[in-house]
Amino acid sequence: MKRFTFYLAFIVLMSGFAATGNAQQKLKIYLSADMEGVVGVVTNDQLGPDGFEYQRAREFMTAEVNAAIEAAFAAGATEILVGDSHGNGQNLLIDKLPKNVHVVRSWPRPLMMMQGIDETFDGVIFLGYHTSTTNSEGVRAHTISSATLADVRLNGISMPEAGINAAIAGHFNVPVIMISGDDAIVKEATALLGNIEGATVKWAYSFHSAKTLTPDAAYDLIREKVKKAVGRIKEFKSYKLKTPIQLEVRFKNYRPAEILSYLPIVQRADAHSIKFVGKDMIEASKFLEFIVTYSPALAP
Repeated sequence: MKRFTFYLAFIVLMSGFAATGNAQQKLKIYLSADMEGVVGVVTNDQLGPDGFEYQRAREFMTAEVNAAIEAAFAAGATEILVGDSHGNGQNLLIDKLPKNVHVVRSWPRPLMMMQGIDETFDGVIFLGYHTSTTNSEGVRAHTISSATLADVRLNGISMPEAGINAAIAGHFNVPVIMISGDDAIVKEATALLGNIEGATVKWAYSFHSAKTLTPDAAYDLIREKVKKAVGRIKEFKSYKLKTPIQLEVRFKNYRPAEILSYLPIVQRADAHSIKFVGKDMIEASKFLEFIVTYSPALAP
């Protein structure tokens, strides 16, 4: 009887170890993909449907995403969600992506470029990112809207999109582990987020010029950096901001600040700027999406 009891206890113990091991093997990655930082991209000719090189740039963007997916799975990822987060949100050639990923497309999204992330994810990868609108360096430097916004601050800090999105991920205690783009955004993001892996696929000369890797070289570099990032994923810390979130938005024009100040939740800071206080990054994200998306002409 004692021997039977011992064996039963041993089986239960080993089953517990197996269950724990299986749970630890799950590794979810969120991949947020923009386009301005993609290899070879330098002007509007690559960035939108009217550009003569847009279709080629879509291929480059899709190939960068595929390189990151391949490397992440090879390094131990078990689930990947991809956010198509440039322009109309319909840039990635989804028939060229592997069948074991899901894709977030089009707008609006309450969490903007991070829609779909939650506390079950283990790490975030930013691909094809660019510098902030307050940065004097970087290809196509802007924050959210190059046409309308001159600055976006969270708790007094001017933010690139990488910072805003890292703070959204941080709300769910998920760290950013890797970023790709030009040298300027790798520098800006690592200064803000710490020692994340950075893949520099081009070196900015100006707003519309850069020295760039060839696509195949960029894909190899992205694979290398993603593998390193996933391999040391336990080292990264999430980027968490103190709540409530103090959001300041500066517009390039006068009237948006004036009209938004009619809302009782908005304070007009100066002729071009407003302030909004959100209880957390979810509220701040939703308000930012409202600012850049709402129009009385919205249909259907």
